Amino acid sequence: MQSDVVVITGANRGIGLSLARLYANQGHAVYAVCRQTSPELSALKLNVIDGIDITNPSDIHRLQQSLSGVTIQLLINNAGILREEDFGQLNSESIREQFETNALAPILLTEALAGNLSTGSKIAFITSRMSSIADNNSGGYYGYRMSKAALNVAAKSITVAMKPRKISVAILHPGLVGTDMIGGYGDITPDEAAQRLSQRIEELTLENSGRFLHANGEQLPW
Repeated sequence: MQSDVVVITGANRGIGLSLARLYANQGHAVYAVCRQTSPELSALKLNVIDGIDITNPSDIHRLQQSLSGVTIQLLINNAGILREEDFGQLNSESIREQFETNALAPILLTEALAGNLSTGSKIAFITSRMSSIADNNSGGYYGYRMSKAALNVAAKSITVAMKPRKISVAILHPGLVGTDMIGGYGDITPDEAAQRLSQRIEELTLENSGRFLHANGEQLPW
């Protein structure tokens, strides 16, 4: 995908920053979307669009205007949040916040930028294995699990909607990545996760569109 336009949300740190760096180093035109840029992101040679809260409709509209006339070959919906809730101490506001950020915002953002996509474009949703119902043996994290499961359902529907336009969709779990979001604990680094995710995206076709995959290539249960 030489010189393709890549748009990445949540690009100021963690996996998003690593993806932005990787694609920029490969020579792509990267648009890094975030609420607030970071010194690490600002140091990269790419296009930073900051001040964007993806849960705010007016910010999504401003992003849409910023990308007017730009044909996007790859849209990576990476921005997300994680909060912890235990049964008996559920926090409806925390759960609602996660739904808005993790499930609703990526879908509305994708819809807003759908006109920028063309035949052969790709959309990637960064989800989580914790969204799997079949794989849930530890419980907890109600808002995160529920919101990411909702994202998966919507991403699958977007797969159907985009197929006539020959646009493929990836639904990807990055692995247990040592990011600030989980306190730095993880099996792999953000850079390693970005490399794996980019490989899965590179392999994405209309034939395997809409699958729920681990970044290592493993098919995950819904």
